[in-house]
Amino acid sequence: MNFNKSVHYIAAAFAIVVGFGLLGCGESTPAEGEKMEAAAPTVEAEELRQVRIKTDFGDMVVELSNLTPQHRDNFIELVEKGFYDSLLFHRVINEFMIQGGDPVSRTASLSTPLGSGGPGYQVPAEITTDLLHFKGALAAARQGDASNPERKSSGSQFYLVQGRPFSKEEILTIEARNFGPDFDTGEPFKYSDEAIERYMTDGGVPFLDNNYTVFGYVVEGLDIIDSVAAVPTGAGNRPMSDVRMAMEVIR
Repeated sequence: MNFNKSVHYIAAAFAIVVGFGLLGCGESTPAEGEKMEAAAPTVEAEELRQVRIKTDFGDMVVELSNLTPQHRDNFIELVEKGFYDSLLFHRVINEFMIQGGDPVSRTASLSTPLGSGGPGYQVPAEITTDLLHFKGALAAARQGDASNPERKSSGSQFYLVQGRPFSKEEILTIEARNFGPDFDTGEPFKYSDEAIERYMTDGGVPFLDNNYTVFGYVVEGLDIIDSVAAVPTGAGNRPMSDVRMAMEVIR
């Protein structure tokens, strides 16, 4: 991709992501031909909780991070209550992400605006550079910085990253823009060689790093994101045919 064009892509997509703002609430080598699944960091000692997300296109398994305990526990609680069952992926942007978790979507007509619903509370931000927006990342939607300077997350709305591969030049440009000096070390964050390689091969949306809370990764069924992201959409990036979900806690 031409670099100048890609800069425009990043700028446009970053503007789009403000739409995550809610108005009301708040590596094993893959077998030949198999797509490598997103892998969660392995530095966490506790057993990692997993949730199955069921769709008409197939199932995904997300593994939740222990580095973001408030988001992990909130997500598990909502899943166990059946909160997400029959909700829609109400906002889908190919090569970007698929978003769901608005309870209004359960019974919404095609003309009903979506994206403002939630459980009535927000979750404190748990943004960390240990959890990046690689393809398959599970992250929390939130209101924009102007109304939400603490970057608190929606209590229920989430997105799953699809994205696209980025060049090293693009990644380093994003690194320089998104990350200032660290509070403790006084040094700016630098992507590791492994992270750069992953963004170049598997893809993702690095321009969201350090802006939204990532709290897990898809570890099975990564291709389901591609299937959902490919559906035709209409106004508000809503799929023209409903794409519903159901969830269950695996462990």
